[in-house]
Amino acid sequence: MKLDILAIGAHPDDVELSCGATIAKEIAHGKKVGIIDLTKGELGTRGNEHTRRKEAANAARILGVSTRINMGFADGFFINDKEHQLALIKMIRKFKPELVLCNAIDDRHIDHGKGSKLVSDACFLSGLIKIETKEENSIQNPWRPKHVYHYIQWKHIEPDVVVDVSGFIDIKMKAVLAYETQFYSTNSKEPETPITSKNFIDSVTYRARDLGRLIGVSHAEGFTVERYAAVESLFDLK
Repeated sequence: MKLDILAIGAHPDDVELSCGATIAKEIAHGKKVGIIDLTKGELGTRGNEHTRRKEAANAARILGVSTRINMGFADGFFINDKEHQLALIKMIRKFKPELVLCNAIDDRHIDHGKGSKLVSDACFLSGLIKIETKEENSIQNPWRPKHVYHYIQWKHIEPDVVVDVSGFIDIKMKAVLAYETQFYSTNSKEPETPITSKNFIDSVTYRARDLGRLIGVSHAEGFTVERYAAVESLFDLK
């Protein structure tokens, strides 16, 4: 299956929280999108890997993605080494995405920055012909995505690219709230964390509203880039 967009997150819910509306919009426009979670989120204070697997599957159905895969890397302890890079290269070559969306370049959770660099490096290495990988005993062809975009997470990072997601914020929030164990709930008896407050879940929408305000629309999501985003004409910019 060839994908137009492959969205990758260190933990289940990273993608939904940060670029869920962008994904929903592109799917509505006919694009094929897949999600890869690097870990099962097994070190999370609330829930466990089993509840998060079910929540991730529900969120994927809400967004309408074509596939969702969990790499099973160690939550909190995965590293950017050859073993992890090759595992991701196989996925990149399998799905041949035009675009890859991945974790913030720097963030509160250490896995986010690590995941960002791991994915970025794997995307580059995936294009090298002398790196050999196989899928079902067949040698895979090299593939390098055209662009890698880093979404914005806990920390406020100035975006390089802002996407109008007006009309898709409700789908995003449904997908986010599919993670019932992770976020604000008056009924939960589990320990409080920085992401379980009502302020945090409200921040997901008020950040989108604020970015939308800055570009003259109702809601937007932001991304940073590693290389220039090129246009054919100045008139292509809104």
